[in-house]
Amino acid sequence: MQRFEVGSGQWIIAKIRSMYMQMFKVFGFFIVLSVLSAGCDKDNKSICNYDPCALVAPTGEVNDLEDYLDSENITGLVKHCSGFYYEIITPGSGFAPGVCNTVYVKYTGKLTNGNTFDSNQNGTAFQLSGLIDGWKKAIPMLKPGGKIKLYLPPTLGYGSEEIREQYTNNLLIPANSILIFDIELIAVY
Repeated sequence: MQRFEVGSGQWIIAKIRSMYMQMFKVFGFFIVLSVLSAGCDKDNKSICNYDPCALVAPTGEVNDLEDYLDSENITGLVKHCSGFYYEIITPGSGFAPGVCNTVYVKYTGKLTNGNTFDSNQNGTAFQLSGLIDGWKKAIPMLKPGGKIKLYLPPTLGYGSEEIREQYTNNLLIPANSILIFDIELIAVY
């Protein structure tokens, strides 16, 4: 600790320096906070401004999906710009979700062999931005009460990743699987 003589003026100069250092620290803190906040906002905006046509399934996957649809005589579907096929059963009404919304849905997911790999008919909530690309692209086409049937090429599902049951490690979704979903949008948050 420095000692100063009373009346020497050194005390005043030291006090002013100390005040300037405190102001500099506070000012620096707010600059850092502003930069971090702007970065988070930028990331959030890029997620929320999701372009549903930006990621497109490879032609080979789309051809395989179309071959499956032809072999099963499934017609009357709409092809999305990203390569999946869908049918809106009921459009619903009200507020359509964006990718940054939480959605409350009922759904069933199946493989092309008819095996159900996941289902929730009681309803469950998901942050849409955290789901597979096929859902991020399709669910915003619905409003609450809406129902859709999806046929997703692998890239818009789990791609080359195998999905296994958490506790038994049983294979649920083989790598490069076409996925079929029946989804009902119950609510948007």
